[in-house]
Amino acid sequence: MTEKDDMEKQTDDREPGKWEKDLIQKLASASLNEQRRARRWGIFFKFLTFAYLVTLLVIWMPSTFLDTGLTPGGKHTAVVEVKGVIADDKEASADNIISSLRKAFEDTDTKGVILRVNSPGGSAVQSRYVYDEIRRLREKYPDTPLYAVVTDLCASGGYYMAVAADKIYVDKASIVGSIGVLMNSFGFVDAMEKLGVERRLITAGGHKGIMDPFSPVDSFDEQHVRGMLGRIHQQFIEAVREGRGDRLKENEEIFSGLFWTGEESIELGLADELGSSSYVAREVIEAEEIVDFTSEDDFMERFAKRIGAGAAASLSSFWGVNGNLQFR
Repeated sequence: MTEKDDMEKQTDDREPGKWEKDLIQKLASASLNEQRRARRWGIFFKFLTFAYLVTLLVIWMPSTFLDTGLTPGGKHTAVVEVKGVIADDKEASADNIISSLRKAFEDTDTKGVILRVNSPGGSAVQSRYVYDEIRRLREKYPDTPLYAVVTDLCASGGYYMAVAADKIYVDKASIVGSIGVLMNSFGFVDAMEKLGVERRLITAGGHKGIMDPFSPVDSFDEQHVRGMLGRIHQQFIEAVREGRGDRLKENEEIFSGLFWTGEESIELGLADELGSSSYVAREVIEAEEIVDFTSEDDFMERFAKRIGAGAAASLSSFWGVNGNLQFR
């Protein structure tokens, strides 16, 4: 018998299906090895990502604490920003501004405080909260002056806050004023009639649907709203008169809701002088170093803005936090 015939005989004598089992085992083993390699590479890249994030934290955290008012010794001028729309859920909320002002006044190295305003206004309630708190802080810390410095815009609620300051500084091109109150809406009554849409409004209380945009304006309701706005406007006017005193010129248009340039606002007594934050710190407060006490987003939110939401989400998942980790 030849060698070839002997090999064929051995092959024929194998257990039926044996080679299929061998093949499956080899494939399974290869797949397992591949998974192990992929897992090792995954761990390696996760480690690199974590090391990168930790490095960013180490580099960035010291400057973060410095930005929140933890400053070296020496007298300085504290700055609190009022930026954008004034509302409870915005950056320029009363809570944020008031907490910033308190920190600024409580710092023993603060020689003077600047309220730097760039706002079109917003909530009358939020603005009044800040106005009242500024007056309280000025009484509690009589040796620490507070000046309002207007950049681009100081209108309506922004000006409401500013009049509580000792003085208001503006730029020539700043926009100042808009001492008024408004409530706006839309009316869709005619459009609904043209489209054949029926308004079905059921209320408990004769005036519960007041100012409904899909219903005709009721004269009583309109008069009621005007009266309410008038009372809030009067509160605004009293705050301006109290804050500005005899510096305010007698001009019936001042409280009409109009606004003026910085130069014109000085002529009307709405502002005092021309000057920037650096000018006020250097020449008026005489503490040239400026420290920003403005409240910022919590640590995780700022971190997300710096490195991207995706990376921050991965870090939060790794640490097992849901955004409630805060450094204050």
